[in-house]
Amino acid sequence: MSTVRRSALVLTALSALALTGCGPAEDDAAGGTGTTPAASPSTTPSKTPSTPSAGSSSSGGGSSADHDVFPCSTHDVTFTASLAEPTTSSYLLKVTNRSTKACRALGHPVVTFGDLDGQATERGTAPGIEDALRLEPGESAYAGLMGGADDGRGRTVGSIAMTMNTESDLEQTPLGATTPGLYVAPDTNSVTPWVNNVEDALSL
Repeated sequence: MSTVRRSALVLTALSALALTGCGPAEDDAAGGTGTTPAASPSTTPSKTPSTPSAGSSSSGGGSSADHDVFPCSTHDVTFTASLAEPTTSSYLLKVTNRSTKACRALGHPVVTFGDLDGQATERGTAPGIEDALRLEPGESAYAGLMGGADDGRGRTVGSIAMTMNTESDLEQTPLGATTPGLYVAPDTNSVTPWVNNVEDALSL
């Protein structure tokens, strides 16, 4: 009988150990399911590089947009001429961008005098196309037109016509302006390049 009891006690102890060993196994299984959210940190860094790439593309777009600013033509602007100095028959020419896009006022205006042949002589150096005056919608550019002092060899005209320099074969409709008393001397008439203020236009 003592042998049977001893065997029963051994079996009881082994069963207790077996049950105790099952506890940690279940805890480990629970811990395994808790590692699933680790996928979240791995997705967060993957979104980080997308922010700089978006910024770099927008800056590049601004640069290319600037290169898409074309020369102003008479289709893009309004035109006026006002007397500035009667002694030298000087007129202030003004164009204003009436379009919905920016354009560049290139070089000198191309000015003809009434029914006279030829055009005004260019005076002063104009910037290249990349540095030409940029006109946003509603902005203006100015140029100074000088007919010249009365030397007895010229003629007086009552109007002028102007087209823009586009450095292309684009067809333009000349824009006219009245110029009462504009004396045109054959050798001294001239026109300045487009600038962004009245003072420079009349002093170049």
